[in-house]
Amino acid sequence: MSERLGFAAWARVWAQLGVECASRQTHEALIRHYREPHRAYHSCQHLEECLQVRDCVDAACQAPAEVDLALWFHDAIYDPLRHDNELRSAQWLDTVARDSGLDEATRRRLQDLIMVTRHDGAPATVDEAVLVDTDLAILGAPFERFEEYDQQVRREYRHVPSFLYRRKRRQVLEGFLARERIYTNAAYFDAFEQQARANLARAIGRLA
Repeated sequence: MSERLGFAAWARVWAQLGVECASRQTHEALIRHYREPHRAYHSCQHLEECLQVRDCVDAACQAPAEVDLALWFHDAIYDPLRHDNELRSAQWLDTVARDSGLDEATRRRLQDLIMVTRHDGAPATVDEAVLVDTDLAILGAPFERFEEYDQQVRREYRHVPSFLYRRKRRQVLEGFLARERIYTNAAYFDAFEQQARANLARAIGRLA
């Protein structure tokens, strides 16, 4: 396991939130979930890339540790056959946060951070924008990594017939490309916007 996904990194995030005894059991359970065999994209690779982006992009947050903890949990539950993955992930985090002694206001913000990764509405806070932009950084990855990601998503939806997948996937990608800005935060916009638009246009063209 990489250092970025190790227990020490996990414990540091909790310590920044005032929790000195982070749950090793929860950390191990999370990693097991990200390693589930049906995950091709929503895996440890994606989690590590998100945490790496947070380290590399200089984006100011109101509560950085809350953003980082939400990243750990944002795909904790992932089943491509269901539509409540974000809710179930948020509920798991809320249980752990409550048991760890975090206050209700913090827990509510953590739940909102995870729910905004449904990508069905605009971020309401600076921290939500950073979390969403981090999750979407893959769209602005170098061409080779974007191509790998595109293939990984298809493997997760291998149960969907090709004609239907192509139509639905194109709708999703066109939705991102049609946005005035894919990335809300200025630092993420500068880092990823141009490449993301080139990647999306190429992928959409293949699905025509």
